[in-house]
Amino acid sequence: MAETLLHEPEVTLELARQHGLTDEEYGWIVEKLGRTPTFTELGIYSVMWSEHCSYKNSIAVLKTLPREGPALLVGAGEENAGLVDIGDGLAVAFKIESHNHPSAVEPYQGAATGVGGIHRDIFTMGARPICALNSLRFGRLDNLRVRYLLDGVVRGIADYGNAFGVPTVAGEVYFDPSYEGNPLVNAMSVGIVRVGQTVSAAARGKGNLVYIVGSATGRDGIHGATFASEEITEESEAKRPSVQVGDPFTEKLLLEATLEAIRKGLIVGMQDMGAAGLTCSSCEMSARGKSGMVLHLERVPVREPDMTPYEIMLSESQERMLVVCEPEKAAELEEVFRKWDLHAACIGEVTDDGRVRVYWHGQLVADVEAEHLVLGGGAPVYYREARRPAYLDETLAFDPATLPDVTPETAGDVLLQLLGSPNIASKRWVFEQYDTMVRTNTVVGPGPSDAAVIRIKGTRKALAVKVDGNGRYVYLNPRRGGQIAVCEAARNVVCAGGRPVAITNCLNFGNPYKPEVYWTFKEAVAGIGDACRALETPVTGGNVSFYNENPQGAIFPTPTIGMLGVLEDVTRATTADFKQAGDHIYLLTPAAWLHRNDLGGSEYLAYVHGITAGDAPHLDLEEEKAVQQALLALIEAGLVRSAHDVADGGLAVCLAECVIFSPGLGARVELPGAPEVRLDALLFGEAQSRIVFTVAPEHEAEVARLLEGRPVQARRIGTVTDAERLELQVDGRPILNLERAQLVAPYETAIPSRMPTV
Repeated sequence: MAETLLHEPEVTLELARQHGLTDEEYGWIVEKLGRTPTFTELGIYSVMWSEHCSYKNSIAVLKTLPREGPALLVGAGEENAGLVDIGDGLAVAFKIESHNHPSAVEPYQGAATGVGGIHRDIFTMGARPICALNSLRFGRLDNLRVRYLLDGVVRGIADYGNAFGVPTVAGEVYFDPSYEGNPLVNAMSVGIVRVGQTVSAAARGKGNLVYIVGSATGRDGIHGATFASEEITEESEAKRPSVQVGDPFTEKLLLEATLEAIRKGLIVGMQDMGAAGLTCSSCEMSARGKSGMVLHLERVPVREPDMTPYEIMLSESQERMLVVCEPEKAAELEEVFRKWDLHAACIGEVTDDGRVRVYWHGQLVADVEAEHLVLGGGAPVYYREARRPAYLDETLAFDPATLPDVTPETAGDVLLQLLGSPNIASKRWVFEQYDTMVRTNTVVGPGPSDAAVIRIKGTRKALAVKVDGNGRYVYLNPRRGGQIAVCEAARNVVCAGGRPVAITNCLNFGNPYKPEVYWTFKEAVAGIGDACRALETPVTGGNVSFYNENPQGAIFPTPTIGMLGVLEDVTRATTADFKQAGDHIYLLTPAAWLHRNDLGGSEYLAYVHGITAGDAPHLDLEEEKAVQQALLALIEAGLVRSAHDVADGGLAVCLAECVIFSPGLGARVELPGAPEVRLDALLFGEAQSRIVFTVAPEHEAEVARLLEGRPVQARRIGTVTDAERLELQVDGRPILNLERAQLVAPYETAIPSRMPTV
């Protein structure tokens, strides 16, 4: 081994600790190398063995998820993103990832580079991104810093996505004190590619050339992966250099150049330089291809003077890819990227010895075994202690009978109060900053729909896409909360007319070294697995984000589900708004479903009473599947005019939203009561597996015929009227009688009124 560069510090155990490695891990490195690592090697190991890259505390649990299915073209984790066959020679690449820690420190660039990074994961596979989604969570909106974070994150997503030219079509925004010091920013991208025209993230072919393409390399983002693998503290503000800086216009050029090079057959393998930059891409591509690489770092285009090998290997500068190309095609590859005004620098070649060797002006500064560094290879795998949290005994003991019930006189005021909750209210302030229609494929965007619908040009097909999750449910019942996250995402896709086919997930949790956090993580993952097996929606991949804590405590455990659905006929796309006066309103539920006092974890309990307690709502996976299949059959038969699932805020909020979405129309509803069921539970309880849909009167008999024999019930509960108001009775007793304008006011103003200066 050559002597290390003179200006690199001496590697010691203390220096390894500063890099986030444990004493035991440092010992393994020394043992594996047979010597003390160089400073550059220490940096390589520290980022590759960070939680963000190695999944060392989660991989054993993730392997329990269902990761196979007839439509999956690649296994979970095998490539940059999941890949699903949707027929007609087409495949969908999709993935969701977190950018939580960077967004907490620098919200604008943290969110913007999260969008850029997830899009690169899609087009490195050869797929053109056709839409983006996001899931955002913040503290209370009355907090000045929360408003600053919300403003910065939304602007970052908007500016990057709008300039890049991909529509942001769906998402969710939640507010809760648990996210006060640690916002969640999860970004999802969806792309289309022809089957057989994808590119693998593997380096193959001894003697093939290794190129770095795209932007020049700077010092931004160094140790971003390790920054994302520790708790946020008051010192995090000093780590702004760990936050990358994005350039969407360069990324647009990189997208077009990359897809052109793939079309021309110039690329053997390619990977985005995301977390850990050149280190991660070179090691992972080598391990995946069972090959190796020789890299000459002085050939890397840099934009800052005097950059060291350590900095170049760990930089997370954006809009860069690592590409493998056959020597005889190198000139043409360079010409393609030159045409798009991008760097294409040959920095090395592929070998067959399984090692990544890094040179600096002829001096060997790193020599590591690729397989030893990567997820699923030689990176550490831990089985952490798990212990059921003691708080569950207290929350599960909650009895709703200790609270006063609503009355016919107060029910209207409570409904208006809930419509003004930022968690339920319109997110128009957010999504109107996004370009939702660019590329003209958006059939249904943000607004009156449970999921977005994107047309696939040249076919009758469309995609229904949705992100969903409820951290409050997971906090109260981790396993059932994980099940509900999957089921509600699927239910939303079904309400839009799509058949759920697969998921990607972003698992946001606290510190895995805390036994209570790890128990919750394991239980939530088990719940996700339960639901995916029941609904036949395998997991294509995703992201784990641990250490979402701040000095005040951990976030609610928050698994975010990105659900992909397929519509064979885009004309069957369904929205939540009423269509015509006289249509019949139905409530679809499991056959055996009865109203119950299911208030645990509800927005009503949290927002109106300030209580987060009880159990997560009841859910039976077989019942849920039956309800979804029943509605999908009705939609595919052309019988459903509108559909909206009962979710946050319960049935009363669901009906109110349908009226809000329907100018010129209203609803007259009659519900049956039950002596043992509270009125607040009937109106605002969040029991699962319920969907409100409407049908033209002449199709009533056909609806009954199609549902005959299915384990569901479709009870007619009302009629769409031409009066702009919501009228609701229970057992003939008037409960709600509110004009549409009364409903719209709190719903549309809740967020803008709290953001007066931005």
